[in-house]
Amino acid sequence: MTVLLPTENGATRAYVPRGDPFRPSGTAPLASRTVFSAAHVVADPYADTSPDGPAAVDWDATLAFRRHLWAQGLGVAEAMDTAQRGMGLDWAGAAELIRRSAVEARACGGRIACGVGTDQLTGRPAGPVGVAEVRGAYEEQLALVEGTGAQAILMASRALAAAAGGPEDYLELYGHLLRQAAEPVILHWLGPMFDPALTGYWGSADLDAATDTFLEVVAAHPDKVDGVKLSLLDADREVVLRRRLPQGVRCYTGDDFHYPELIEGDAHGFSHALLGIFDPLGPLAADAVRILDTGDAAGFRKLLDPTVELSRHLFEAPTRFYKTGVVFLAWLAGHQSHFTMVGGLQSARSLPHLARAYELADGLGLFPDPDLAEARLKSLLDVYGVAR
Repeated sequence: MTVLLPTENGATRAYVPRGDPFRPSGTAPLASRTVFSAAHVVADPYADTSPDGPAAVDWDATLAFRRHLWAQGLGVAEAMDTAQRGMGLDWAGAAELIRRSAVEARACGGRIACGVGTDQLTGRPAGPVGVAEVRGAYEEQLALVEGTGAQAILMASRALAAAAGGPEDYLELYGHLLRQAAEPVILHWLGPMFDPALTGYWGSADLDAATDTFLEVVAAHPDKVDGVKLSLLDADREVVLRRRLPQGVRCYTGDDFHYPELIEGDAHGFSHALLGIFDPLGPLAADAVRILDTGDAAGFRKLLDPTVELSRHLFEAPTRFYKTGVVFLAWLAGHQSHFTMVGGLQSARSLPHLARAYELADGLGLFPDPDLAEARLKSLLDVYGVAR
């Protein structure tokens, strides 16, 4: 069966679906790398809400998807930017997501780490937010996450980026949070390609200077830092940084452009993973790591390298809208019954972009039921008026 996919010039081109889904070779726990998938949320398509209203979440489908990831042997990174944190999911929704997912993780023995930020400050009455208020917001969220028994991920804060006067404010605030953290946390450095409001994070737009400040925070509290998560899309910088980490502090790659080589590593070390692309790649990514667990680096790369084209497509500029492609693929794969997102973000990518995402994902065998994926794609094409 041929599918006519729309192109950017208004024409269509024929594509023949692969037809046979990828089937993982095993279910053994992952051993050589710690791997988190940042997970998306499933919207409630029947909620009478607006893009600027509170997020309406389909909790059953959202938690079912997390069970799917845990079943692959992956950890879940909860309430991160992949879950539209700050792009449709407000703090009230994120807090409820954290509470529910933590309960689910305990029930099925899944690993979970949750984002701690300052987004309760968003939408507050007009007026500047000071560093003290940012600290209080972080403390509130850290207490909630640790109270659920989940590991904390200290996310980059838009409010801190706006309020900080320089590197010293970052050093003081993060030092304060790490001293009071009950368990080692993951420090998250999200680059401006994911969120332009984070430009100049760690007190400088110069990435070398910012890196020095970031590493100074880690070096001062190595016992409270499980690892650092880098989302800068710069493989060389990540390699240099991870070699400078204190002994025992992990590097979790968040580089959705170069993850195979970073996870494989080199003679000096490797990166673990905390990736949004592992939301649609879950079973395949877990299988690749199991191959790596056996010492077969070539087999690992053979399986994972072909996924990079899809990842680069989903995360192409403007990168922050990658969530649309992730949810689109979840719909095609049968993990949810609709293509609706909180905040109406399903409109953030073009039809040709989505069609190419389908083609690349199908080529990897990511759809458990290829006929369902094809039928759902065609229903979307019908909505857009694409001639068959």
